Amino acid sequence: MKILAIESSTEAASVALLCGDVLLERDVPGRTHSETLLPAIRALLGEAGCPLNALDGVAFGAGPGAFTGLRLACGAAQGLAMGIDRPVVPVGTLEALASLYEGDRIFVAMDARMAEVYFAAYRRVGTRLDEVLAPACARPEDVRLPASGSWAGVGSAFAAYPDRLLPGLGDRLLAVDAAVQPRAGAVARLAAVRLARGEGLDATLAAPLYVRDKVALTTAERLAQGGRA
Repeated sequence: MKILAIESSTEAASVALLCGDVLLERDVPGRTHSETLLPAIRALLGEAGCPLNALDGVAFGAGPGAFTGLRLACGAAQGLAMGIDRPVVPVGTLEALASLYEGDRIFVAMDARMAEVYFAAYRRVGTRLDEVLAPACARPEDVRLPASGSWAGVGSAFAAYPDRLLPGLGDRLLAVDAAVQPRAGAVARLAAVRLARGEGLDATLAAPLYVRDKVALTTAERLAQGGRA
């Protein structure tokens, strides 16, 4: 099975190609990923000697995350998949993040900007991740762990808001890794399992998972947080 994956929910965008058990992953250069994403994909496919029409599906990091990045990944995946009549496989950003950590109970908290946090919780059962707490968005001080169990914390919010986030999580948070970032390789591996189960979507049905509908602070909100008008 050959799957192309796109992940651009944060500033660190990446693309990956999974061919059976072999994974090739590359960063997307620059800050304006809309200009560099497709060249990065072409270079990756060329390096692997894999023509676009040899793909079995196209996966993308569906979110939550940066609105522009989510739209970019979804739009690119849709366009490529439609061009070769292949399915798309949306993969949640927080689930992809959780898959990169080896613990059994993983609490993901990612900086959502605007002084908020995207968070979710997953339990690893064998090779599968079960969703314990669905992706949501809240102020750091309002984020809570699932009702029971000890958890490992993963994601950028632990570095962005440590003083506001950690007190509310209590002593059941046993470890924290704030350096883990969502990666296209993780998206590809999760997508491969879903595609093998026949869970790919028609490209026209793909959509980002925003979680939060509000994309910008008002002037009053920025001033209240100490920002400039």
